[in-house]
Amino acid sequence: MAAVVAAKTLAEDLVSAAMGRCLPAALSGRDPLVRSSEHADFQSNIALSLARSAGTTPQELARTLQQELDAGPLTAARSGPGFLNLTLADSALWGLVAARLADPRLGVGAPQAGIRTVVDYSGPNIAKEMHVGHLPSTVIGDCLARVLGFLGGEVLRQNHLGDWGTSFGMLIQYLDEHPEAPWRSRDDAVGGFCAGDGDMSAAERDVSERISALDQLYRAARAEFEADAGFVQRSRLRVVALQSGDEPTLAVWRELVAVSTAAFQQIYDRLGVLLTPRDAAPESTYNPVLGRIVEELAAAGLAVESEGALCVFSDDTTGPDGQPVALIVRKQDGGYGYAATDLATLRHRVEALAADRILYVVDARQALHFRMVFSAARRAGWLPDRVHPAHVPFGMVLGPGGRPFKTRSGTTVALSELLDAAVDGARAAITDKPHGLPPAELERVVAAAGIGAVKYAQLSTSRGKNSVFDIEQMVSLHGDTGVYLQYAHARIHSILAKAAKAAAERPEEPESHEGPDRSLDTALPLHPAERALILLLDGFAEVLGEVATELEPHRLCGYLFTLAKAFTDFYGACPVLKAASPQSRDNRLALCQLTGKTLAQGLDLLGIQTPQRM
Repeated sequence: MAAVVAAKTLAEDLVSAAMGRCLPAALSGRDPLVRSSEHADFQSNIALSLARSAGTTPQELARTLQQELDAGPLTAARSGPGFLNLTLADSALWGLVAARLADPRLGVGAPQAGIRTVVDYSGPNIAKEMHVGHLPSTVIGDCLARVLGFLGGEVLRQNHLGDWGTSFGMLIQYLDEHPEAPWRSRDDAVGGFCAGDGDMSAAERDVSERISALDQLYRAARAEFEADAGFVQRSRLRVVALQSGDEPTLAVWRELVAVSTAAFQQIYDRLGVLLTPRDAAPESTYNPVLGRIVEELAAAGLAVESEGALCVFSDDTTGPDGQPVALIVRKQDGGYGYAATDLATLRHRVEALAADRILYVVDARQALHFRMVFSAARRAGWLPDRVHPAHVPFGMVLGPGGRPFKTRSGTTVALSELLDAAVDGARAAITDKPHGLPPAELERVVAAAGIGAVKYAQLSTSRGKNSVFDIEQMVSLHGDTGVYLQYAHARIHSILAKAAKAAAERPEEPESHEGPDRSLDTALPLHPAERALILLLDGFAEVLGEVATELEPHRLCGYLFTLAKAFTDFYGACPVLKAASPQSRDNRLALCQLTGKTLAQGLDLLGIQTPQRM
């Protein structure tokens, strides 16, 4: 199937052709400088740019180009000192609608084809519950993975779980010294865990209870570690046992990992993100090579001793005092820090995974760390120029009023609790409206709306800003929310369903509103609201390209919200089911169908479900 030409591309081609007919060869190949405009479909200032080189005035060159264009599907009107306001013929725009409907990809190409991208996201710590702080990395990383994959790229998802180091020696030692600590599964308690929990199975409830218990035990172990020097020493010896392969210690560690990964997967499944256990690339994976990593850095003269630790310094990374900041690859006690692990990870992704691009979706506070890691890897020769790593930072998650998102006791809110609250809020918002949904379907819609609200609230905020989560606002049916977009999609589905029913009652007319093979009447004049909607639909591929390049999901959110509003304007101004003629009705149904497909595809790339009824 031939690629669908975008309206802007069509306008550029037509202006270029006109330039070729009236300008010297040396000038006719220049960029036609076509841009979107508030005054027409597009605008070009090529006449201002080339007039002097062409030996004429901008006004005269604009007049010449206007005459060349007006004989075709693109008309031009001169404005100001030599601007060309460009308008595509109605028939050309209707043709674009038909072409996009006939294309399963809605006219979106594959600009990422041939590019292998590793996306490192989520990365919770073993033996701890996922909390709201894990939400940005998880949903931003998942959206980027979806968009890059849809644009033809090969995407490798990597979940860099924290499962190694001093904290595990501390926790395992605490569990050994407190055998009564309730965290292991108890057959007689499983049924009790499940009581009154709705759809959660006994096994799922068991996992949920165990990870919650482990989270509390981790806090207790940390408190003892900070208060008892003897416990500190025993914990460090336990780390040595873990690293040296002591089987009893490893057995507990494996159980901690198994319980935690099962709990994480429950959250991932509930959020609808793509991560699975196959994407796990925990810190422990790289432990066997850390010694070699550090030795090579030392042998190359990049890692030097400083205050008993082995560090990498870079002249282009300095602290407030103007002195180079240390990237500690081996600590004073001989243990390896995050820097060594991240260098080993980066090297693995370059050499073993053959990545062209590596995205680290990690909070903004780690910016200096990643800058130093990338610099050290470049200097060591592990990061060739062909590979492009990027830190994808994001801000904090805040509660209503911009206050820290905490529980009443001051602890960080568990992610499962945030999702529960959002679903409850969606239930209150939806059930207050007439819906006609049977109970089971209503619960599915409520879950989709609540989870979608959380994800959209995060993704619609520019990454660099803090996200403010207000449940009541998030689940609103009005304004820039995920629920609003889901309702817009469901509304379009309802219109199409009514059209299908009406068509079935008109046997004398073919049922033409469904399917990509519809025949549109391209001779029909466009209403301004139809034109605006078509041009906006035409920009879907461009927006996805911006997301892939700038790594900013909020651009897609903004586009979809604008699209939903434009559809509301169109539907209010242009009768669809009661259009003046069957041809007008079918053309407008085609616009409904294309808008619905675009909203559905866009929301899917955000990881948000689109119920057909709400």
